[in-house]
Amino acid sequence: MNATSLSIPHLIANASPVVQLVILLLLVGSVFSWVVIFQRSFALRRAGKAHKAFEATFWSGVDLNDLYGNISADDARQGSEHIFQAGFREFHRLAPKTPRADTVLEGVQRSMRVAWSREEERLNRHLVFLATVASASPYIGLFGTVWGIMGSFQSLSMAQQATLATVAPWIAEALIATAMGLLAAIPAVIFYNRLSSRASRLLGEYENFAEEFYAILHRNLQGRGDAPAR
Repeated sequence: MNATSLSIPHLIANASPVVQLVILLLLVGSVFSWVVIFQRSFALRRAGKAHKAFEATFWSGVDLNDLYGNISADDARQGSEHIFQAGFREFHRLAPKTPRADTVLEGVQRSMRVAWSREEERLNRHLVFLATVASASPYIGLFGTVWGIMGSFQSLSMAQQATLATVAPWIAEALIATAMGLLAAIPAVIFYNRLSSRASRLLGEYENFAEEFYAILHRNLQGRGDAPAR
């Protein structure tokens, strides 16, 4: 047995079909998990920058009617901008024809809650896939490991003389399956926790913004009839 016969590409190419399938599944899962990691990292970074920019504009003293008018009506709006638009639109719809301030505020709060829920769904998009890869990959790799060890015992039972050369290929492909499972699972676990934490932090900032905006509208309704501009 030479070194080439125990090289990883050679072992994978000559592995049993079951182990090859396990390695293929783990490789596909790893590739897609890295795609999700990069895509969600960039998306969350953009969302954080957009939130800071909108909050800076919101607290700069701009008239809220002007701020609402400058927001596009398409699906490009996101984050606190989306929450502000949903709440302010409901405020304008209910305030002129609803005498009770609490009814107006309930409608505003309900609209902002729906917008917040959509932002939660957007920020957590595809993170379930990372969690699935993180939890399932070690078990898939373990299945390949068990299959390889079973193959080594079968080789021993059929061999007249037990030698390392008899079982080494089976043990090696079993260990490769284990390693592939860990290589797929470890980055998925790390980045799932990291990205989930960033998404939760952003959602908390969105919630704080919604509460502050709600308080502003509440103060404006005290005058009843004043335009919602600070």
